[in-house]
Amino acid sequence: MNFIFSSPSLDDLIRLLRAWRLWVLSALIGALIGAAVYYVNPPPYRARATVNVDFNLEEAFPTDNDRQYFYYLERETRKMIEIAWSDEVLSELLIFSVEELHFSVNQLRDEKLHLAQPMEAGWHFYADDKNPEVASILASLWANEFVEKVQAEIEAGNINEFVRLEVTQSDDLPIERSIPLSSFLFSGSSVFLLLSAFFVLYTKPK
Repeated sequence: MNFIFSSPSLDDLIRLLRAWRLWVLSALIGALIGAAVYYVNPPPYRARATVNVDFNLEEAFPTDNDRQYFYYLERETRKMIEIAWSDEVLSELLIFSVEELHFSVNQLRDEKLHLAQPMEAGWHFYADDKNPEVASILASLWANEFVEKVQAEIEAGNINEFVRLEVTQSDDLPIERSIPLSSFLFSGSSVFLLLSAFFVLYTKPK
């Protein structure tokens, strides 16, 4: 027991280096197990739709003022993020999901949909599902409904009139697994390497 809780020494490092065959074997076994998990229980597919957002800073603020720029970008971005996750936008996706797959609003917010956006340029609307076609439909619907709702808010004067949006990708969306195979391989190898290190260090030498 005292050996387990003792401070590491130079001998411990030497033992680790000498066990390089165990490290290689552990990494291979971990990678194989990670690959097996990936193929037996694969992560859902992820589709990505893209909306180009242009705040037109030069038109909104003809005079160069960094403070005004930042406040303007932060304010309008926050408004549009709220719109993207609003009940009104997500309810349009539920028209499809309730009829076909019985999704709920909570499932869309917590599991199915993901939003990645800078303050300006391409906003990416991701949707996850085990069926790649369903993921593609959800992502496309979400991006288009978002743009339609924001345009309505611009016309109503709730969002700055200089903001311009365009759906740049909503058909034939790129689809891939939400977690790549490489992540499973890396995780499996890392876990088994760690276990092998503990085995070498905390197994009392004869």
